[in-house]
Amino acid sequence: MPVELYDKHGHKCLMFTDLNGRGTAAVQSNQFLIVDDDTGALIDPGGNLAYHELYVGMSQHFPPSRLSAILASHADPDIIGSLDRWLTATPATLYISALWVRFAPHFCKPGRTEKRIVGIRDAGMRIRVGRHHLWAIPAHFLHAEGNFQFWDPTSRILFSGDLAASLGGDPSTAITSLAPHLAQMEPFHRRFMASSKILRLWAHMVEPLPIEMIVPQHGSPLAGPAIAEFIAWVQTLDCGIDRMSERDYVLPG
Repeated sequence: MPVELYDKHGHKCLMFTDLNGRGTAAVQSNQFLIVDDDTGALIDPGGNLAYHELYVGMSQHFPPSRLSAILASHADPDIIGSLDRWLTATPATLYISALWVRFAPHFCKPGRTEKRIVGIRDAGMRIRVGRHHLWAIPAHFLHAEGNFQFWDPTSRILFSGDLAASLGGDPSTAITSLAPHLAQMEPFHRRFMASSKILRLWAHMVEPLPIEMIVPQHGSPLAGPAIAEFIAWVQTLDCGIDRMSERDYVLPG
């Protein structure tokens, strides 16, 4: 069953947390369905392990022929590994960084993506879904070179991709205090985020947003005080290239 993040006035945000198949070697990942009356969008729909149950779950809200958009934060397999199946079963358009427009077709049969991909320029864009817009906002190098997060002004949810991700715990339960959660979050961020400079730029960008929830692609959502705590924490975190030195570039013995 999906986790209901928001449901008011015909606009819903649903999170699927356990579609990868229990007992598999695949990393846990979340998939997101935005419903607006009789249409909607998928955010980071995942790989083939998630496809069938996500398709069935979506069909309970509107026919697959009404899927408007597939929004991809970046081009990893756990983001769009099932792209060929979604483009076969629905008329949806894929929105992804312009850097990945020529890479996404590698997930599909020849010709499947023709006139089906919109490349998001680095500055981002607003994407119409039903009566509302979702915003693609810049999150470059967090962790991919061309990377976007998706802001839903209606629900005030920030779908943050790999930023704010955690490994372990119960992804269906929101975190409201960051400190007890850092052990599941810190190692991932130190390795996968590019640099402290990028994190500070991101934090300054999102601080003015009235965020009710930050929902990553792995692990638990952040809510309440944990939102401001996370934005403050990432501004002090050294990570990625900040931590690299000569000791990391040694020929194997």
